[in-house]
Amino acid sequence: DWGTSTAIETNRDAMSIILSRLPMSLKINVIAVVIAVPLGFAFGILAALKKNTWIDNTLSTLTMVFISVPSFVIISFLMIWLAYGAKVLPSQWPESTAPASTQAAAYVIPVMSLCFGTVASFTRYTRAELCDIMASDFLLLARTKGLTRPQTVIRHALRNSMVPLVPMIIGEFIGILSGSMILENLYGIPGIGDLFIKAINSKDYNVVMVDMAVYTMISLFATLLVDLSYGIVDPRIRMGAR
Repeated sequence: DWGTSTAIETNRDAMSIILSRLPMSLKINVIAVVIAVPLGFAFGILAALKKNTWIDNTLSTLTMVFISVPSFVIISFLMIWLAYGAKVLPSQWPESTAPASTQAAAYVIPVMSLCFGTVASFTRYTRAELCDIMASDFLLLARTKGLTRPQTVIRHALRNSMVPLVPMIIGEFIGILSGSMILENLYGIPGIGDLFIKAINSKDYNVVMVDMAVYTMISLFATLLVDLSYGIVDPRIRMGAR
């Protein structure tokens, strides 16, 4: 029993308030991960295959820029450019009674803001891991046995580089979820991040406590999934247990 809200929704159960807003936060974050992870892998593979060329240098530079810029700075820029300037997208999260097209368009700015940093992060790690494996001895042995460069990359290099990268997907989801707190508040998204900030400002401590508990449980569950995924991705870990 987490008690009832004292300011956000007076006398309403604090847990029910969180549960009513949790799906919105999860939906936006899942969409961002589903879009960002394949793009990050693709750009990382491209940078590794074009190592030390202008393509690699351009991607590496953009990667460092977007890793350094926080998501709330990106969403502020996108709101000024696409919402207030070009006026092609909503400037704030629409009401539930708004048309379906408006509600769908409202996802563009927050999802893009969350995607940039994740794409840059996966691009950097994928490039580094793939470049390291492509310079390894077993890949040179595969080339000497007659395999072409594309065959060695697809059959051996990519599979081995995915071992440390796949568990990162779950960890990146947690990073996005925690980073969307300010973003939800700026764009008016009715999620648990926006609720957390409003509860702190209004000193609704019951809602603050249950919100923190939900974030903690999601993080602990994700950490467990990361640990389990190592054995699924890398068979050597399962063999070591025997």
